[in-house]
Amino acid sequence: MIYRGPVLSIPASTAPLALALLTCILGSWAQAQQVSPESPLHKEAASRTAVRLGTGDLLEVSVYGVPELNSKARVSSNGDIYLPLIDYVHVDGLTPEEAQKIIEKRLGDGGFVNNPHVTVLVEEYPSQMVTVLGQVAHPGPYQVLGEKRLYDLISAAGGLTDRAGKTVIITHRVQPDKPVKVILADGLANTADSNVTIQPGDTVVIQRAGIVYVVGDVGHPMGVIMDNDHMTVLQAIALAGGTNKTARLNGARILRHTPNGVVETPIHLKQILQAKKADQSLFADDILFVPGSAGKAAAYRAADVMLQAGTVSLVALRP
Repeated sequence: MIYRGPVLSIPASTAPLALALLTCILGSWAQAQQVSPESPLHKEAASRTAVRLGTGDLLEVSVYGVPELNSKARVSSNGDIYLPLIDYVHVDGLTPEEAQKIIEKRLGDGGFVNNPHVTVLVEEYPSQMVTVLGQVAHPGPYQVLGEKRLYDLISAAGGLTDRAGKTVIITHRVQPDKPVKVILADGLANTADSNVTIQPGDTVVIQRAGIVYVVGDVGHPMGVIMDNDHMTVLQAIALAGGTNKTARLNGARILRHTPNGVVETPIHLKQILQAKKADQSLFADDILFVPGSAGKAAAYRAADVMLQAGTVSLVALRP
């Protein structure tokens, strides 16, 4: 392409000033192109450099100019790696850069290498694994490099299953006897209470949603999935399509499994439906049984017979 616009002419006397101004502009432009500390790329790079070495990690250690000292070593349960000449080096909890400096110092102080330059690369990161179990599409171990949150791990594991509840139990490697309970927000809303930070070595268990079984003389006998491990008798009856007209409401009862066997608890369902008694809570695996009334069934059958007979009579009387 040929430029046909006006030509900028710079007098010779002002050339040095123009050159300095152009250099300043180009320098400012180049600085603007650098990655901002607040940018996602910068944060990602910073998070990776902050990764700490741990038990089981496989390291590749290279000494510039001395290939005989290059080696691979796995971090032992004591947090050490074994290297030629300098024996065991404790690296547990260090970043790769910090491990490099320690190895360089050991090589230099021992007189093995003058001004050594060491590179530590991590080939495997078992110490940075998180185990996701329970009601996710693909349970298993997942690598965590940098800051990760609970929803990141759920997404990596393929998301929640249809049977997933809202309760998540997180066990930390440093405090296995103090598990943390997290309640997922509705719609997996990103809240500080639910989308918590996950640390390497954690075990995340997505618990199965509780189920209440509604059986007997109801519209649709079924197992009803509980919402946040909470459900009442009225909610369960509504989700099961309500009671049938032949149901014996005052004969309803809850069957609950206990360490001592199944315990039956009668409930006044008719009065609960009429808001004359307080609604009752149900627990996971409860069975809400609504029996049928033989008297009501017989009465309705008799009414149906009489209705059909009346209909036949009316048809017969027609001219």
